[in-house]
Amino acid sequence: MEAFAGFDWDDGNRDKCTKHGVSIDEIESVFEAPTVIIPDLAHSLAEQRKRIIGRAYSGRHVFVVFTLRKRLGETYVRPISARYMHRKEASNYEEANPDIEADS
Repeated sequence: MEAFAGFDWDDGNRDKCTKHGVSIDEIESVFEAPTVIIPDLAHSLAEQRKRIIGRAYSGRHVFVVFTLRKRLGETYVRPISARYMHRKEASNYEEANPDIEADS
């Protein structure tokens, strides 16, 4: 993923992202750890959305949908939604990405 200047938060995406119990700090920490980023083609009609899967600083696996926004020549990550992964999803992620999990 390209370098970014920070996160684009406002009341709308903050409320939607934290409604499943994931904190803002956990969401942001996922972007600092080894991750898997997947295009979200089905939901990319108005803007290009992506999905990031990784571990938060808390150790829990987190799934975040986000987009990149440009402002004044800088790129910002705008989280759209976030949730903790279910146990089976996390196990499948670990099996499919052993190198990523070994590094985190």
